[in-house]
Amino acid sequence: MSKVTEIVEEMVHPILDELHLELVDVEYVKEGPNWFLRVYIDKDTGVDIDECAVVSEKLSEKLDEVDPISENYFLEVSSPGAERPLKKDKDFEKAIGKNVYIKTYEPIEKEKTFEGVLTAFDGKTVTVEVKIKTRKKTIVIPYEKVAKARLAVSFS
Repeated sequence: MSKVTEIVEEMVHPILDELHLELVDVEYVKEGPNWFLRVYIDKDTGVDIDECAVVSEKLSEKLDEVDPISENYFLEVSSPGAERPLKKDKDFEKAIGKNVYIKTYEPIEKEKTFEGVLTAFDGKTVTVEVKIKTRKKTIVIPYEKVAKARLAVSFS
């Protein structure tokens, strides 16, 4: 996590707490010649464009006071969408029974990417049931080896 994202997380938490919203993720990325500061927010019933606008306006005011970013950038506040990242323990707990995509730091059973149904999470391991052709296989992934995880839209 970069220093910019850490500072922005600290700045946005009081705003989100006041509005009863959850911080999903903060990204600070360069795409082409432009920099983007992206803040993803959510709540159990989902967020709408008005809530994103309010957070954007309040965060923008705070950033104008003490801007941790020296270059020009675009601020975007949005929902994480259907393929929401799984970052925290509670994200994994809420995703049990749902289709997920997981990428690991190193191979597990000769694979580094897994897509299937998250069947269990205990804080130490992530258990995913994957489909290989016509059979199902259970893969247990050590939590510390998860590089990236997100919900996955399934079209089957």
